[in-house]
Amino acid sequence: MKSKYARFVLVAISFLFASALSAQHVKTHCDRSANFGQYETYSWEQVKTRDPLDVDRIKSVVNAALAANGWTRVESGGDVGVVAIESRLRWRGFDAFGPTTDTYEDRTLTVDLSDAKTKKLLWRGSSTDRLSNNSDKNIKNLDKGVEKLFKKLPPSSYRQGDQVELLSRISHTTRQ
Repeated sequence: MKSKYARFVLVAISFLFASALSAQHVKTHCDRSANFGQYETYSWEQVKTRDPLDVDRIKSVVNAALAANGWTRVESGGDVGVVAIESRLRWRGFDAFGPTTDTYEDRTLTVDLSDAKTKKLLWRGSSTDRLSNNSDKNIKNLDKGVEKLFKKLPPSSYRQGDQVELLSRISHTTRQ
């Protein structure tokens, strides 16, 4: 009886672990001293990926996300240069009894936005998801990941002074 219960618990933990691993992870970081209000246009500098079919998909979904944030794409000479790099990492799976022969692949898309004149990095975001054998599902996950990623892009009205004012209001509120 204990053996069946222990096996059930191990299998349940494995499913929880596997579902946590397959969830989409998004991380962003920005230069907090940057005045994002001065940037209105962007130009593509580079898209690096193993699959040439992904270049246009990546550009299309990033273009849509930047347009939704009020940015305008220009062929060259934009205020911001965009670089997107897709990397993939293959993993060997685990089940309740240890390693298996199952493998899976994670895809990470990293997008950098840099000041075109100074080349200073302004913002970096990365989205990681599990690749599937279903191409439509992979495209849908790419779209969803980039959408989540660019929701964390500082708005055009973001300025260093706004942040200082907000922090002082928070500090003042917490002291009362």
